Amino acid sequence: MRKVIVLFTLVLPLGLIAQKLNRTDKVLIQSLKSHIQFLASDALEGRRAGDIGEQKAVDYIINQYAGLSIKPASDQGFIQSFPIDEGKKLATAAYVTINNQTALIDSDFFALSSSGTGNFVSKASVTLNEPKQVWFKDISDVLEENASNPHFDLNDWIINTANQIKSKGALALFLHNSGNTVDNIQFNKYDTATALAIPVVYFTKQGYTKLFNDELATYNIQAIIAFEHPTRTAHNVVGLIDNHAKNTIIIGAHLDHLGFNQDKHGLDLNSFIHNGADDNASGTAALIELAKWLSKKSPKNNNYLIIHFSGEELGLLGSKYWLDHPTLQGNFNYMINMDMVGRYDTTRKLTIGGYGTSSKWAEILSKTPTPLLTHYDSAGTGPSDHASFYRKDMPVLFMFTGSHSDYHKATDDWDKINYEGEKDVIHLVQDIIKTTDTYGKLDFLKTREQSMGKSTKFTVSLGVMPDYAFTGTGVRIEGASQGKLGEKLGLKASDVLIQLGDYKLIDVMGYMQALSKFKKGDKTTLVIKRGSEEIKFEIQF
Repeated sequence: MRKVIVLFTLVLPLGLIAQKLNRTDKVLIQSLKSHIQFLASDALEGRRAGDIGEQKAVDYIINQYAGLSIKPASDQGFIQSFPIDEGKKLATAAYVTINNQTALIDSDFFALSSSGTGNFVSKASVTLNEPKQVWFKDISDVLEENASNPHFDLNDWIINTANQIKSKGALALFLHNSGNTVDNIQFNKYDTATALAIPVVYFTKQGYTKLFNDELATYNIQAIIAFEHPTRTAHNVVGLIDNHAKNTIIIGAHLDHLGFNQDKHGLDLNSFIHNGADDNASGTAALIELAKWLSKKSPKNNNYLIIHFSGEELGLLGSKYWLDHPTLQGNFNYMINMDMVGRYDTTRKLTIGGYGTSSKWAEILSKTPTPLLTHYDSAGTGPSDHASFYRKDMPVLFMFTGSHSDYHKATDDWDKINYEGEKDVIHLVQDIIKTTDTYGKLDFLKTREQSMGKSTKFTVSLGVMPDYAFTGTGVRIEGASQGKLGEKLGLKASDVLIQLGDYKLIDVMGYMQALSKFKKGDKTTLVIKRGSEEIKFEIQF
Protein backbone atom coordinates (compact mmCIF):
# COMPACT_ATOMS: atom_id res chain seq x y z
CA MET A 1 0.00 0.00 0.00
CA ARG A 2 2.77 2.43 0.91
CA LYS A 3 4.51 1.85 -2.44
CA VAL A 4 1.33 2.61 -4.32
CA ILE A 5 0.81 5.82 -2.38
CA VAL A 6 4.38 7.00 -2.95
CA LEU A 7 4.22 6.28 -6.68
CA PHE A 8 0.91 8.10 -7.02
CA THR A 9 2.28 11.15 -5.28
CA LEU A 10 5.33 11.24 -7.52
CA VAL A 11 3.43 11.12 -10.81
CA LEU A 12 0.53 13.38 -9.85
CA PRO A 13 0.77 16.74 -11.69
CA LEU A 14 1.73 19.59 -9.43
CA GLY A 15 -1.57 21.38 -10.00
CA LEU A 16 -3.58 18.44 -8.68
CA ILE A 17 -1.72 17.94 -5.40
CA ALA A 18 -4.32 18.31 -2.67
CA GLN A 19 -4.27 21.82 -1.28
CA LYS A 20 -6.08 23.20 1.69
CA LEU A 21 -8.80 25.51 0.49
CA ASN A 22 -8.92 28.96 2.02
CA ARG A 23 -12.21 30.38 3.18
CA THR A 24 -12.69 32.51 0.06
CA ASP A 25 -12.30 29.50 -2.24
CA LYS A 26 -14.68 27.43 -0.12
CA VAL A 27 -17.29 30.16 -0.49
CA LEU A 28 -16.60 30.39 -4.24
CA ILE A 29 -17.02 26.64 -4.73
CA GLN A 30 -20.24 26.62 -2.73
CA SER A 31 -21.58 29.55 -4.78
CA LEU A 32 -20.71 27.78 -8.05
CA LYS A 33 -22.46 24.65 -6.86
CA SER A 34 -25.54 26.64 -5.83
CA HIS A 35 -25.72 28.43 -9.20
CA ILE A 36 -25.26 25.29 -11.27
CA GLN A 37 -27.68 23.20 -9.20
CA PHE A 38 -30.37 25.79 -9.89
CA LEU A 39 -29.55 26.56 -13.51
CA ALA A 40 -29.28 22.86 -14.39
CA SER A 41 -32.35 21.77 -12.40
CA ASP A 42 -35.39 20.23 -14.04
CA ALA A 43 -37.35 23.32 -12.98
CA LEU A 44 -35.60 25.29 -15.74
CA GLU A 45 -36.53 22.70 -18.38
CA GLY A 46 -33.20 22.86 -20.15
CA ARG A 47 -33.11 26.68 -20.64
CA ARG A 48 -34.14 26.54 -24.30
CA ALA A 49 -33.75 29.98 -25.83
CA GLY A 50 -37.06 31.82 -25.79
CA ASP A 51 -38.83 29.35 -23.48
CA ILE A 52 -39.92 29.75 -19.87
CA GLY A 53 -36.80 28.03 -18.53
CA GLU A 54 -34.57 30.57 -20.24
CA GLN A 55 -36.62 33.37 -18.65
CA LYS A 56 -36.15 31.79 -15.22
CA ALA A 57 -32.40 31.71 -15.82
CA VAL A 58 -32.45 35.36 -16.90
CA ASP A 59 -34.37 36.34 -13.75
CA TYR A 60 -31.93 34.39 -11.60
CA ILE A 61 -28.89 36.10 -13.15
CA ILE A 62 -30.39 39.58 -12.75
CA ASN A 63 -31.24 38.84 -9.11
CA GLN A 64 -27.60 37.90 -8.51
CA TYR A 65 -26.56 41.39 -9.59
CA ALA A 66 -29.06 43.22 -7.40
CA GLY A 67 -27.37 45.66 -5.04
CA LEU A 68 -23.98 45.43 -6.76
CA SER A 69 -22.22 48.16 -8.74
CA ILE A 70 -23.24 46.48 -12.00
CA LYS A 71 -25.34 48.82 -14.10
CA PRO A 72 -28.03 47.56 -16.46
CA ALA A 73 -26.61 48.06 -19.93
CA SER A 74 -29.39 47.25 -22.35
CA ASP A 75 -32.58 48.75 -23.70
CA GLN A 76 -34.79 46.92 -21.17
CA GLY A 77 -32.68 47.26 -18.08
CA PHE A 78 -30.38 44.26 -18.08
CA ILE A 79 -32.37 42.51 -20.83
CA GLN A 80 -31.87 42.65 -24.58
CA SER A 81 -34.65 40.80 -26.39
CA PHE A 82 -34.19 39.36 -29.87
CA PRO A 83 -36.35 37.24 -32.18
CA ILE A 84 -35.74 33.61 -33.08
CA ASP A 85 -37.21 32.46 -36.36
CA GLU A 86 -38.30 28.86 -35.77
CA GLY A 87 -38.97 28.33 -39.46
CA LYS A 88 -41.84 26.57 -41.16
CA LYS A 89 -43.21 23.38 -39.63
CA LEU A 90 -46.31 21.24 -39.86
CA ALA A 91 -49.18 22.85 -38.02
CA THR A 92 -50.42 21.33 -34.78
CA ALA A 93 -53.62 20.29 -36.53
CA ALA A 94 -51.80 18.44 -39.33
CA TYR A 95 -51.95 14.64 -39.44
CA VAL A 96 -51.98 11.61 -41.74
CA THR A 97 -53.84 8.39 -40.90
CA ILE A 98 -53.72 5.17 -42.90
CA ASN A 99 -56.50 2.69 -42.13
CA ASN A 100 -57.08 4.61 -38.89
CA GLN A 101 -53.41 4.22 -37.92
CA THR A 102 -51.77 7.58 -37.22
CA ALA A 103 -48.47 8.16 -39.05
CA LEU A 104 -45.75 9.62 -36.84
CA ILE A 105 -44.31 12.93 -38.00
CA ASP A 106 -40.59 12.69 -38.94
CA SER A 107 -40.15 9.00 -38.13
CA ASP A 108 -42.92 7.82 -40.51
CA PHE A 109 -43.44 10.79 -42.81
CA PHE A 110 -43.01 14.48 -43.43
CA ALA A 111 -44.71 16.85 -45.80
CA LEU A 112 -42.32 18.52 -48.22
CA SER A 113 -41.59 22.06 -47.09
CA SER A 114 -42.95 23.29 -50.43
CA SER A 115 -46.01 21.06 -50.22
CA GLY A 116 -49.42 22.37 -51.07
CA THR A 117 -51.92 22.42 -48.23
CA GLY A 118 -55.37 20.96 -47.77
CA ASN A 119 -57.67 18.36 -46.23
CA PHE A 120 -58.31 15.13 -48.11
CA VAL A 121 -59.97 11.77 -47.67
CA SER A 122 -59.17 8.99 -50.09
CA LYS A 123 -59.61 5.27 -50.63
CA ALA A 124 -56.51 4.57 -52.73
CA SER A 125 -54.35 1.70 -53.91
CA VAL A 126 -50.57 1.82 -54.16
CA THR A 127 -50.76 0.14 -57.56
CA LEU A 128 -53.59 2.23 -59.06
CA ASN A 129 -53.49 6.00 -59.60
CA GLU A 130 -57.00 7.23 -60.23
CA PRO A 131 -58.89 10.56 -60.06
CA LYS A 132 -60.02 11.72 -56.61
CA GLN A 133 -57.35 9.56 -55.01
CA VAL A 134 -53.94 9.92 -53.49
CA TRP A 135 -51.29 8.97 -56.05
CA PHE A 136 -48.15 6.99 -55.13
CA LYS A 137 -44.67 7.30 -56.65
CA ASP A 138 -41.52 5.31 -55.85
CA ILE A 139 -38.55 7.68 -56.07
CA SER A 140 -36.21 4.72 -56.59
CA ASP A 141 -37.88 3.97 -59.94
CA VAL A 142 -37.63 7.61 -60.98
CA LEU A 143 -33.93 7.84 -60.12
CA GLU A 144 -33.13 4.60 -61.94
CA GLU A 145 -34.98 5.76 -65.06
CA ASN A 146 -32.98 8.98 -65.11
CA ALA A 147 -29.60 7.64 -63.96
CA SER A 148 -27.96 8.48 -67.31
CA ASN A 149 -29.61 11.89 -67.68
CA PRO A 150 -27.11 14.57 -66.54
CA HIS A 151 -29.82 17.23 -66.68
CA PHE A 152 -32.31 15.44 -64.44
CA ASP A 153 -33.36 17.38 -61.36
CA LEU A 154 -35.54 15.59 -58.83
CA ASN A 155 -37.04 18.80 -57.48
CA ASP A 156 -38.18 19.79 -60.99
CA TRP A 157 -39.62 16.31 -61.42
CA ILE A 158 -41.66 16.69 -58.22
CA ILE A 159 -43.00 20.08 -59.32
CA ASN A 160 -43.95 18.81 -62.78
CA THR A 161 -45.45 15.58 -61.42
CA ALA A 162 -47.59 17.47 -58.89
CA ASN A 163 -48.92 19.72 -61.66
CA GLN A 164 -49.62 16.80 -64.02
CA ILE A 165 -51.44 14.57 -61.57
CA LYS A 166 -53.49 17.47 -60.23
CA SER A 167 -54.76 17.98 -63.77
CA LYS A 168 -55.82 14.33 -63.67
CA GLY A 169 -57.78 14.82 -60.46
CA ALA A 170 -55.24 13.57 -57.90
CA LEU A 171 -55.85 14.73 -54.33
CA ALA A 172 -52.25 14.41 -53.14
CA LEU A 173 -48.90 12.79 -53.97
CA PHE A 174 -47.31 10.24 -51.64
CA LEU A 175 -43.60 9.57 -52.25
CA HIS A 176 -41.30 6.86 -50.91
CA ASN A 177 -37.92 5.39 -51.85
CA SER A 178 -37.72 1.59 -51.92
CA GLY A 179 -34.09 1.53 -53.07
CA ASN A 180 -30.72 2.61 -51.69
CA THR A 181 -30.08 5.54 -54.01
CA VAL A 182 -29.84 8.85 -52.16
CA ASP A 183 -32.80 11.05 -53.07
CA ASN A 184 -31.97 14.14 -50.93
CA ILE A 185 -35.59 14.86 -50.17
CA GLN A 186 -35.46 16.85 -46.92
CA PHE A 187 -37.62 19.27 -45.02
CA ASN A 188 -36.20 22.80 -45.23
CA LYS A 189 -37.81 24.92 -42.55
CA TYR A 190 -36.62 28.10 -44.28
CA ASP A 191 -38.03 27.11 -47.68
CA THR A 192 -39.50 30.07 -49.57
CA ALA A 193 -40.32 28.17 -52.78
CA THR A 194 -43.74 28.51 -54.37
CA ALA A 195 -46.15 25.95 -52.91
CA LEU A 196 -46.71 22.81 -54.96
CA ALA A 197 -50.02 22.30 -56.71
CA ILE A 198 -51.22 19.64 -54.24
CA PRO A 199 -50.10 18.24 -50.89
CA VAL A 200 -46.92 16.16 -51.31
CA VAL A 201 -45.92 13.77 -48.50
CA TYR A 202 -42.73 11.70 -48.21
CA PHE A 203 -42.75 8.41 -46.28
CA THR A 204 -39.59 7.03 -44.72
CA LYS A 205 -38.69 3.40 -45.26
CA GLN A 206 -39.86 2.68 -41.72
CA GLY A 207 -43.13 4.49 -42.23
CA TYR A 208 -43.89 3.00 -45.63
CA THR A 209 -43.18 -0.54 -44.44
CA LYS A 210 -45.36 -0.08 -41.36
CA LEU A 211 -48.31 1.64 -43.02
CA PHE A 212 -48.38 0.21 -46.56
CA ASN A 213 -47.50 -3.44 -46.03
CA ASP A 214 -49.70 -4.94 -48.75
CA GLU A 215 -49.41 -3.43 -52.23
CA LEU A 216 -52.62 -5.14 -53.33
CA ALA A 217 -54.64 -3.53 -50.59
CA THR A 218 -56.78 -0.43 -50.75
CA TYR A 219 -56.03 2.10 -48.04
CA ASN A 220 -58.36 4.48 -46.28
CA ILE A 221 -56.42 7.74 -46.05
CA GLN A 222 -57.34 10.84 -44.11
CA ALA A 223 -55.05 13.84 -43.81
CA ILE A 224 -54.69 17.52 -43.11
CA ILE A 225 -51.53 19.15 -44.45
CA ALA A 226 -51.03 22.67 -43.11
CA PHE A 227 -48.07 24.71 -41.93
CA GLU A 228 -47.25 27.33 -39.35
CA HIS A 229 -44.23 29.61 -39.04
CA PRO A 230 -43.72 30.46 -35.37
CA THR A 231 -41.19 32.81 -33.81
CA ARG A 232 -40.11 33.16 -30.21
CA THR A 233 -38.22 35.79 -28.24
CA ALA A 234 -34.89 35.12 -26.56
CA HIS A 235 -33.03 37.32 -24.08
CA ASN A 236 -29.44 38.38 -23.53
CA VAL A 237 -28.47 39.77 -20.10
CA VAL A 238 -26.10 42.76 -20.29
CA GLY A 239 -24.46 44.60 -17.38
CA LEU A 240 -21.66 47.16 -17.09
CA ILE A 241 -19.01 47.88 -14.48
CA ASP A 242 -18.11 51.44 -15.40
CA ASN A 243 -14.68 52.65 -14.28
CA HIS A 244 -14.85 55.62 -16.69
CA ALA A 245 -11.87 54.08 -18.45
CA LYS A 246 -10.94 54.48 -22.11
CA ASN A 247 -11.33 50.79 -23.01
CA THR A 248 -13.89 48.12 -22.18
CA ILE A 249 -13.31 44.39 -21.77
CA ILE A 250 -16.19 42.07 -22.67
CA ILE A 251 -16.64 38.90 -20.62
CA GLY A 252 -19.31 36.48 -21.79
CA ALA A 253 -20.94 33.08 -21.46
CA HIS A 254 -24.10 31.64 -22.96
CA LEU A 255 -27.01 30.87 -20.67
CA ASP A 256 -29.19 28.76 -22.98
CA HIS A 257 -29.25 25.01 -23.63
CA LEU A 258 -31.37 22.45 -25.49
CA GLY A 259 -34.61 22.29 -23.50
CA PHE A 260 -36.39 19.02 -24.30
CA ASN A 261 -34.36 18.72 -27.52
CA GLN A 262 -37.13 20.35 -29.55
CA ASP A 263 -34.58 21.78 -31.99
CA LYS A 264 -32.98 18.35 -32.52
CA HIS A 265 -29.46 19.41 -31.51
CA GLY A 266 -29.10 16.72 -28.85
CA LEU A 267 -26.79 13.80 -29.54
CA ASP A 268 -28.99 11.30 -27.70
CA LEU A 269 -32.05 12.12 -29.83
CA ASN A 270 -34.48 11.76 -26.94
CA SER A 271 -36.96 14.28 -25.57
CA PHE A 272 -35.83 14.25 -21.95
CA ILE A 273 -34.82 17.50 -20.26
CA HIS A 274 -31.29 18.45 -21.31
CA ASN A 275 -30.13 20.32 -18.22
CA GLY A 276 -26.78 21.42 -19.60
CA ALA A 277 -24.82 21.63 -16.35
CA ASP A 278 -21.48 21.92 -18.10
CA ASP A 279 -22.98 23.39 -21.28
CA ASN A 280 -23.29 26.06 -20.12
CA ALA A 281 -24.54 26.46 -16.57
CA SER A 282 -20.84 26.16 -15.69
CA GLY A 283 -19.86 29.19 -17.76
CA THR A 284 -22.90 31.13 -16.57
CA ALA A 285 -22.02 30.47 -12.94
CA ALA A 286 -18.39 31.43 -13.57
CA LEU A 287 -19.47 34.70 -15.19
CA ILE A 288 -21.77 35.54 -12.27
CA GLU A 289 -18.89 35.07 -9.82
CA LEU A 290 -16.45 37.04 -11.99
CA ALA A 291 -18.97 39.87 -12.27
CA LYS A 292 -19.38 39.94 -8.49
CA TRP A 293 -15.60 40.02 -8.03
CA LEU A 294 -15.20 42.83 -10.56
CA SER A 295 -18.02 44.83 -8.98
CA LYS A 296 -16.09 44.87 -5.69
CA LYS A 297 -12.47 45.34 -6.73
CA SER A 298 -11.98 45.56 -10.46
CA PRO A 299 -8.69 46.77 -11.95
CA LYS A 300 -9.43 50.36 -12.93
CA ASN A 301 -7.86 50.84 -16.37
CA ASN A 302 -10.73 49.09 -18.17
CA ASN A 303 -14.50 49.00 -17.96
CA TYR A 304 -16.16 45.57 -17.93
CA LEU A 305 -19.16 44.61 -20.02
CA ILE A 306 -20.80 41.42 -18.75
CA ILE A 307 -22.94 39.61 -21.34
CA HIS A 308 -24.90 36.39 -20.80
CA PHE A 309 -25.88 35.32 -24.31
CA SER A 310 -28.92 33.33 -25.33
CA GLY A 311 -29.37 31.48 -28.61
CA GLU A 312 -25.80 30.15 -28.70
CA GLU A 313 -27.03 26.60 -29.21
CA LEU A 314 -28.98 27.75 -32.28
CA GLY A 315 -25.93 29.29 -33.95
CA LEU A 316 -24.42 32.07 -31.80
CA LEU A 317 -27.60 34.07 -32.30
CA GLY A 318 -27.39 36.16 -29.12
CA SER A 319 -23.79 37.29 -29.59
CA LYS A 320 -24.35 38.10 -33.24
CA TYR A 321 -27.49 40.02 -32.38
CA TRP A 322 -25.67 42.05 -29.73
CA LEU A 323 -22.90 42.92 -32.18
CA ASP A 324 -25.44 43.97 -34.81
CA HIS A 325 -27.47 45.88 -32.20
CA PRO A 326 -24.91 46.91 -29.56
CA THR A 327 -26.35 48.28 -26.35
CA LEU A 328 -23.09 50.08 -25.60
CA GLN A 329 -20.69 51.99 -27.82
CA GLY A 330 -17.03 52.27 -26.97
CA ASN A 331 -13.47 51.13 -27.47
CA PHE A 332 -13.65 47.40 -26.91
CA ASN A 333 -10.36 45.93 -25.80
CA TYR A 334 -10.79 42.15 -25.93
CA MET A 335 -13.37 39.47 -25.20
CA ILE A 336 -13.15 36.43 -22.90
CA ASN A 337 -15.71 33.66 -23.41
CA MET A 338 -16.37 30.79 -21.00
CA ASP A 339 -18.26 27.83 -22.44
CA MET A 340 -18.12 24.40 -20.79
CA VAL A 341 -15.62 25.12 -18.02
CA GLY A 342 -16.94 22.59 -15.52
CA ARG A 343 -15.41 19.23 -16.46
CA TYR A 344 -11.68 19.78 -16.04
CA ASP A 345 -9.50 16.71 -15.75
CA THR A 346 -5.92 15.90 -16.72
CA THR A 347 -6.99 14.05 -19.86
CA ARG A 348 -8.95 16.87 -21.48
CA LYS A 349 -7.00 19.70 -19.80
CA LEU A 350 -8.12 23.33 -20.09
CA THR A 351 -8.08 24.60 -23.66
CA ILE A 352 -7.39 28.31 -24.03
CA GLY A 353 -8.54 29.28 -27.49
CA GLY A 354 -7.80 32.55 -29.26
CA TYR A 355 -4.13 32.43 -28.27
CA GLY A 356 -3.15 33.78 -31.68
CA THR A 357 -5.60 36.69 -31.85
CA SER A 358 -3.19 39.18 -30.27
CA SER A 359 0.59 39.36 -30.19
CA LYS A 360 0.30 40.04 -26.44
CA TRP A 361 -1.48 36.87 -25.35
CA ALA A 362 1.69 34.76 -25.13
CA GLU A 363 3.35 37.26 -22.82
CA ILE A 364 0.20 37.82 -20.75
CA LEU A 365 -0.47 34.11 -20.26
CA SER A 366 3.15 33.50 -19.30
CA LYS A 367 2.57 35.95 -16.44
CA THR A 368 -0.56 34.14 -15.23
CA PRO A 369 0.51 30.69 -14.01
CA THR A 370 -2.22 28.22 -13.14
CA PRO A 371 -2.28 24.78 -11.46
CA LEU A 372 -4.44 23.59 -14.37
CA LEU A 373 -2.86 21.64 -17.21
CA THR A 374 -3.48 23.76 -20.31
CA HIS A 375 -3.58 23.40 -24.05
CA TYR A 376 -3.35 26.47 -26.28
CA ASP A 377 -5.29 26.88 -29.52
CA SER A 378 -4.47 29.83 -31.73
CA ALA A 379 -7.84 29.90 -33.52
CA GLY A 380 -10.09 32.89 -32.99
CA THR A 381 -13.14 31.16 -34.43
CA GLY A 382 -14.83 28.08 -33.04
CA PRO A 383 -18.18 26.76 -31.89
CA SER A 384 -19.01 29.43 -29.31
CA ASP A 385 -19.75 33.13 -28.89
CA HIS A 386 -16.16 34.41 -28.97
CA ALA A 387 -16.18 33.63 -32.71
CA SER A 388 -18.71 36.44 -33.25
CA PHE A 389 -16.32 38.96 -31.67
CA TYR A 390 -13.28 37.63 -33.49
CA ARG A 391 -15.23 38.26 -36.71
CA LYS A 392 -15.38 41.91 -35.66
CA ASP A 393 -11.56 42.07 -35.37
CA MET A 394 -11.44 41.79 -31.60
CA PRO A 395 -8.83 39.75 -29.67
CA VAL A 396 -10.51 36.86 -27.88
CA LEU A 397 -9.82 34.10 -25.40
CA PHE A 398 -11.98 30.99 -25.10
CA MET A 399 -11.95 28.97 -21.87
CA PHE A 400 -13.07 25.37 -22.47
CA THR A 401 -12.41 22.27 -20.36
CA GLY A 402 -13.23 19.90 -23.19
CA SER A 403 -15.99 17.78 -24.61
CA HIS A 404 -17.12 14.55 -22.96
CA SER A 405 -19.57 11.68 -23.27
CA ASP A 406 -22.41 13.75 -21.75
CA TYR A 407 -22.07 16.58 -24.30
CA HIS A 408 -25.51 17.54 -25.68
CA LYS A 409 -27.12 14.67 -23.80
CA ALA A 410 -29.67 14.56 -21.00
CA THR A 411 -26.94 13.20 -18.71
CA ASP A 412 -25.04 16.52 -18.46
CA ASP A 413 -25.96 17.07 -14.79
CA TRP A 414 -24.69 19.21 -11.91
CA ASP A 415 -23.20 16.34 -9.88
CA LYS A 416 -20.59 15.68 -12.61
CA ILE A 417 -19.05 19.16 -12.39
CA ASN A 418 -15.48 19.53 -11.09
CA TYR A 419 -16.11 22.55 -8.89
CA GLU A 420 -12.52 22.87 -7.70
CA GLY A 421 -11.34 22.83 -11.30
CA GLU A 422 -13.85 25.51 -12.23
CA LYS A 423 -12.68 27.60 -9.29
CA ASP A 424 -9.17 27.52 -10.78
CA VAL A 425 -10.50 28.55 -14.21
CA ILE A 426 -12.08 31.61 -12.56
CA HIS A 427 -8.82 32.46 -10.80
CA LEU A 428 -6.99 32.24 -14.14
CA VAL A 429 -9.44 34.65 -15.76
CA GLN A 430 -9.09 36.99 -12.80
CA ASP A 431 -5.30 36.94 -13.17
CA ILE A 432 -5.54 37.60 -16.91
CA ILE A 433 -7.78 40.61 -16.26
CA LYS A 434 -5.41 41.95 -13.60
CA THR A 435 -2.36 41.41 -15.82
CA THR A 436 -3.87 43.15 -18.85
CA ASP A 437 -4.76 46.20 -16.78
CA THR A 438 -1.37 47.79 -17.60
CA TYR A 439 -1.33 46.82 -21.29
CA GLY A 440 -3.78 49.33 -22.72
CA LYS A 441 -5.69 48.18 -25.77
CA LEU A 442 -4.42 44.89 -27.20
CA ASP A 443 -3.56 44.60 -30.88
CA PHE A 444 -5.57 42.21 -33.06
CA LEU A 445 -4.22 39.45 -35.28
CA LYS A 446 -5.99 37.27 -37.81
CA THR A 447 -5.33 33.62 -37.15
CA ARG A 448 -6.30 30.17 -38.33
CA GLU A 449 -9.92 29.12 -38.13
CA GLN A 450 -11.63 26.13 -36.62
CA SER A 451 -14.12 24.66 -39.03
CA MET A 452 -16.67 22.78 -36.94
CA GLY A 453 -18.04 22.18 -33.47
CA LYS A 454 -17.24 21.16 -29.92
CA SER A 455 -17.85 17.49 -30.62
CA THR A 456 -16.66 17.01 -34.18
CA LYS A 457 -16.60 13.43 -35.45
CA PHE A 458 -15.47 13.87 -39.06
CA THR A 459 -12.39 12.53 -40.80
CA VAL A 460 -12.60 15.17 -43.56
CA SER A 461 -13.34 18.87 -43.74
CA LEU A 462 -13.59 21.69 -46.25
CA GLY A 463 -11.89 23.98 -43.75
CA VAL A 464 -14.65 26.58 -43.73
CA MET A 465 -16.50 28.41 -40.95
CA PRO A 466 -20.28 28.15 -41.37
CA ASP A 467 -22.49 31.14 -40.67
CA TYR A 468 -24.76 29.49 -38.10
CA ALA A 469 -27.25 32.37 -38.16
CA PHE A 470 -27.96 32.03 -41.91
CA THR A 471 -31.62 31.22 -42.52
CA GLY A 472 -31.53 30.56 -46.25
CA THR A 473 -31.20 27.20 -47.99
CA GLY A 474 -27.65 25.88 -47.88
CA VAL A 475 -24.64 26.70 -45.74
CA ARG A 476 -23.32 30.23 -46.03
CA ILE A 477 -19.70 30.49 -44.94
CA GLU A 478 -17.94 33.27 -43.09
CA GLY A 479 -14.47 32.36 -44.34
CA ALA A 480 -12.03 29.62 -45.26
CA SER A 481 -9.12 28.52 -43.08
CA GLN A 482 -5.66 29.29 -44.32
CA GLY A 483 -4.08 26.36 -46.15
CA LYS A 484 -7.23 24.23 -46.04
CA LEU A 485 -9.21 22.78 -48.93
CA GLY A 486 -11.76 25.60 -49.01
CA GLU A 487 -9.09 28.27 -49.40
CA LYS A 488 -7.33 26.23 -52.11
CA LEU A 489 -10.62 26.07 -54.01
CA GLY A 490 -11.01 29.83 -53.71
CA LEU A 491 -14.08 29.77 -51.45
CA LYS A 492 -14.94 33.20 -50.10
CA ALA A 493 -16.99 34.70 -47.28
CA SER A 494 -20.73 34.74 -48.22
CA ASP A 495 -20.41 31.75 -50.57
CA VAL A 496 -23.30 29.32 -49.98
CA LEU A 497 -22.58 25.58 -50.10
CA ILE A 498 -25.55 23.85 -51.70
CA GLN A 499 -24.43 20.33 -52.57
CA LEU A 500 -21.63 17.93 -51.63
CA GLY A 501 -21.54 14.83 -53.81
CA ASP A 502 -25.03 13.30 -53.82
CA TYR A 503 -26.06 15.30 -50.77
CA LYS A 504 -27.95 18.56 -51.10
CA LEU A 505 -27.11 20.87 -48.22
CA ILE A 506 -30.18 22.36 -46.55
CA ASP A 507 -28.48 23.67 -43.41
CA VAL A 508 -25.43 23.21 -41.16
CA MET A 509 -26.77 19.97 -39.66
CA GLY A 510 -27.18 18.53 -43.15
CA TYR A 511 -23.66 19.65 -44.00
CA MET A 512 -22.30 17.78 -40.97
CA GLN A 513 -24.20 14.67 -41.95
CA ALA A 514 -22.89 14.90 -45.51
CA LEU A 515 -19.27 15.29 -44.35
CA SER A 516 -19.60 12.16 -42.23
CA LYS A 517 -20.18 10.13 -45.41
CA PHE A 518 -16.66 10.82 -46.72
CA LYS A 519 -13.13 9.81 -45.73
CA LYS A 520 -9.69 11.07 -46.64
CA GLY A 521 -8.82 10.43 -50.26
CA ASP A 522 -12.44 10.41 -51.49
CA LYS A 523 -13.20 12.37 -54.64
CA THR A 524 -16.52 14.13 -55.11
CA THR A 525 -18.10 17.36 -56.31
CA LEU A 526 -18.95 20.53 -54.42
CA VAL A 527 -21.56 22.98 -55.68
CA ILE A 528 -21.72 26.49 -54.30
CA LYS A 529 -23.75 29.59 -54.97
CA ARG A 530 -21.88 32.89 -55.26
CA GLY A 531 -24.35 35.69 -55.76
CA SER A 532 -26.67 34.38 -58.47
CA GLU A 533 -24.03 32.10 -60.01
CA GLU A 534 -23.70 28.38 -59.30
CA ILE A 535 -20.12 27.06 -59.36
CA LYS A 536 -19.12 23.40 -59.38
CA PHE A 537 -15.78 22.09 -58.08
CA GLU A 538 -14.21 18.66 -58.44
CA ILE A 539 -12.58 18.00 -55.06
CA GLN A 540 -10.56 15.38 -53.23
CA PHE A 541 -10.48 15.23 -49.45
